Amino acid sequence: MGNLCSLFAPPKPVKKRRPITKRQSSAAGSGTGPNSNRWNRVRSSSSSGRDNKFEDAVIQEHALAAAAILFRQQNGGSLPFDRSASQRYPVSGSKKNQLPRSSSSRSRSSTDPLLQPHQFLNQGIKLDDLETKHFVLIHGGGFGAWCWYKTIALLEEDGFKVTAIDLAGCGINSLNINGIASLSQYVKPLTDTLEKLPIGEKVILVGHDFGGACTSYAMELFPSKISKAVFLAAAMLTNGQSTLDMFSLQAGQNDLMRKAQIFIYTNGNDQPPTAIDLDKSLLRDLLFNQSPSKDIALASVSMRSIPFAPVLEKLSLSDANYGSVRRYYIETLEDNAIPVTLQENMINSNPPEKVYRLKGADHAPFFSKPQALHKHLLEIARN
Repeated sequence: MGNLCSLFAPPKPVKKRRPITKRQSSAAGSGTGPNSNRWNRVRSSSSSGRDNKFEDAVIQEHALAAAAILFRQQNGGSLPFDRSASQRYPVSGSKKNQLPRSSSSRSRSSTDPLLQPHQFLNQGIKLDDLETKHFVLIHGGGFGAWCWYKTIALLEEDGFKVTAIDLAGCGINSLNINGIASLSQYVKPLTDTLEKLPIGEKVILVGHDFGGACTSYAMELFPSKISKAVFLAAAMLTNGQSTLDMFSLQAGQNDLMRKAQIFIYTNGNDQPPTAIDLDKSLLRDLLFNQSPSKDIALASVSMRSIPFAPVLEKLSLSDANYGSVRRYYIETLEDNAIPVTLQENMINSNPPEKVYRLKGADHAPFFSKPQALHKHLLEIARN
């Protein structure tokens, strides 16, 4: 937020210099003194002074407008943001206006860290020729829609529509995690989004981590509304398998995961756990061993507990529904949470159409390798 707001901050006023006397003319003519700066000479005229005041006033007005828009966005205002989904729309119209604008009228700069020009990645892609121009992003256990912020920016720059879901009890969804008793209850924000799609519209689902099980669940219910499904370092289960079954395949092999897990017993120690938390002191090593420090800090204050009941639930997947949707898997090769060996086991047990590999990516590739992830998603959209 601080970096974004600073883009709209009005420039510091420039003090006018006293007129140069004839005795100073030789110094000014040398081009070495402070008065050689042409901006100082421009600002010394009264008409330019009025212009600068006007420009400062316009910039300040834009800053206030941007702050108001961001405030409404974060507090459930009139912008098109659902409490359970962060949905953003690309600007339609001529080619000049196809890239989405920021909340002010400031043109995006090539120096912006997240919005660098990357048209070179999608050369040859014509959005009108694609089966769908809409990505739906499904976060993993403990994460929220917030984790996709880099991916959202990159895809929107290419003209895609992007919806990032907050599953029940995650992100800004206010449902009590400890009260979630089923997978259907946990994924309701996702199924609600798919149900509301116009007839004939399809989306590309991208599921991360436990979001893979949620993706499979949605594929079984809405196969006609899903063009492709992407499993990103995710639980890609077979019929009759639960996420717990999948993780049990690496029992004893991932000591770091075992140390990081903290079980929550809201109903008493004699009852099954209601949620799983992760030790924040181990987050860097477990999930973010290749991620930037700023993203780790964001995650440390944003991650929430993982509901336990959905992890236990076995999926019912059919060839007619789930099997009719094209599947892709993206491996993360530096992953300490779901090691490559476990990812390979799931791929071999339930082969997708194609496998992509992200070198140098930890369990959060949307942080550690956003550009490479973006490139793979574009390739999948084009296939």
